[in-house]
Amino acid sequence: MNTITTSSNTGPGATHFAQIENVALPVTMSSREIADLVSSRHDSVKRTIERLAEKGFIGTPPVVEYLDGLGRPAIQYQVGKRDSFVVVAQLSPSFTATLVDRWQELEEQVARPFQIPATYAEALQIAADQAKENQHLQLVILQQAPKVAAIKRLAAAEGAICITDAAKHLQVRPKVLFDYLALNRWIYRRGGSSRWIGMEPRITSGFLVHKVTSLKPDTETGAERAAFQPLITPKGLARLAEKNIGASL
Repeated sequence: MNTITTSSNTGPGATHFAQIENVALPVTMSSREIADLVSSRHDSVKRTIERLAEKGFIGTPPVVEYLDGLGRPAIQYQVGKRDSFVVVAQLSPSFTATLVDRWQELEEQVARPFQIPATYAEALQIAADQAKENQHLQLVILQQAPKVAAIKRLAAAEGAICITDAAKHLQVRPKVLFDYLALNRWIYRRGGSSRWIGMEPRITSGFLVHKVTSLKPDTETGAERAAFQPLITPKGLARLAEKNIGASL
């Protein structure tokens, strides 16, 4: 059983330390995990546990129900540390070291959340480490604040804009933005055409819209023609701002 030390002041300069018990929950290992550790069948491990318990070499372990790989109810035993060594010694003595290592991992996992400073000096060190971490996080927040504000401003803007104007907002060269959009499947060109067209998934997501411009009818067939120009919406502009495009190409 572990103890922890806390302090309290009852008068000027008077620091008193009190011992408080820290009761840890019992740690167990399942028979399935033992089977995995020693590369044995689970039913064989369970039979060994039952046989050793009947002979009084280990205590009778708690039974826990679970669903096997086929969704059927099955049982496993939860074995304590001392008894697990007896079981493994019966199954495969060569795996004792592996079991020791696994128990050390389990005990560290249980102990870590409940670690409380035992002395005033340790408490001060933990407080100092926490203050340093908080200071680092605040610095990161301050550094990211302008970018966050810019993204929010772009998202709140009204109206879609052409890719060239979007590049100005994002502070990158138009060619850089065009290359990024083509590479990341925002826009594409049909074979033989020099015009860019927005990808349908980006339009559906609200990142792009098409500006439709009527063209002169076809001279041979008289059919109506139209040109499509992809425009970036405020939502799309905000998404692109998050990607830090200038650094990605």
